[in-house]
Amino acid sequence: MPEFLTALQDQPCRLSTPALLCSLGDNLAAIAHKLFTGERGLTVTEGFTPGRALPLGLVSGELPPMHDWPAEHRSRNNQLLAAALQQLAPQLDALRSRQPQARIGVVLGTSTSGIGESEAAVVHFQQHGDWPASFAYQRQEIGSPSAFVAAHLGLNGPAYTLSTACSSSARALASGRRLLALGLCDAVIAGGADSLCALTVNGFAALEAVSDQPCLPFSPKRRGINIGEAAALFLLTPEPGGIQLAGYGESSDAHHISAPLADGSGAQAAMQAALNMAGISAAQVDYVNLHGTATAQNDSMEAQAIHQLFGDQIPCSSTKALTGHTLGACGALEAAFCWLALREGCLPPQVNDGVTDPALAPIRLATAGAAPLRRALSNSFAFGGNNAALLLERTDD
Repeated sequence: MPEFLTALQDQPCRLSTPALLCSLGDNLAAIAHKLFTGERGLTVTEGFTPGRALPLGLVSGELPPMHDWPAEHRSRNNQLLAAALQQLAPQLDALRSRQPQARIGVVLGTSTSGIGESEAAVVHFQQHGDWPASFAYQRQEIGSPSAFVAAHLGLNGPAYTLSTACSSSARALASGRRLLALGLCDAVIAGGADSLCALTVNGFAALEAVSDQPCLPFSPKRRGINIGEAAALFLLTPEPGGIQLAGYGESSDAHHISAPLADGSGAQAAMQAALNMAGISAAQVDYVNLHGTATAQNDSMEAQAIHQLFGDQIPCSSTKALTGHTLGACGALEAAFCWLALREGCLPPQVNDGVTDPALAPIRLATAGAAPLRRALSNSFAFGGNNAALLLERTDD
């Protein structure tokens, strides 16, 4: 094992209670209830695709006002993050009371940033020939989320944003763990956010990857994804105990701009790397949160990868059936679902039409119920075969 990997293996990385907003709710109790009972949080709307009603994972409820923020920070994406930061505040306050001079980093993942606001500005330009007075190009830059969080909290540590499509926030958690292991930060706010916008919804529709019905992961009738939005944040600290980010794995297929490598070898490599860093075998994993987009190619290759590594004994499920695919936020969101599963000792059930595609490699899809969970693996696979897997472990402390 490489020396750096060995050093990472020996470094603790405690995950705080997650701060979450998604279509299942804006507090952990409501989200956990729907997660473990398999209640979908999808809204059918033509809001982004006039003339075509689609089920989308919309965040409902009031978000923090942004009228007094600097123009470059005013975006729905940052409003989602601000709402998550409100949930994270007690944990940040506790850290700062213990370590007033704590070096706190920020690593976030996104794919949309403030593109939704730029879409509205482009419409204004087309209609009036000039940009709205409130328009600020910076809000759509990929770096906007981390710049906003750092400015919002008055932090001056490392702050950057990763954008690797649907593995973005999973990679942000891995990057945060590295900052701690290298001694560059005393704590890291890590996670991600993506907000719904016309670009992403219509972009996936143009790829014929969007389903007009609630998605059906691993079913023979699966027809594609539902798009969603979310924010998910953790406070990472180099402390033992609690729920640990025990390992991560990253790989790249470099096979196709949007399609995964069909044999699942890239996905399997990422999962195996996460197991290696955690120092465990596949048989020691108790639950796998699948990337499970309900597209023909993803579910086929992921089933192969899971079967090759775990066989058909470990319970697995894709929670995108409940929230929609939250793109750059899904890695952190689904890591948070694994965190909840470990804390509660409950399995998130697989929601589809009750039928598993017999053409897929056999895997065990989870049903609702209590289970003695100690370790959970969360998969995030992105365009270009950009793969990430996170291994969470509940300790006895």
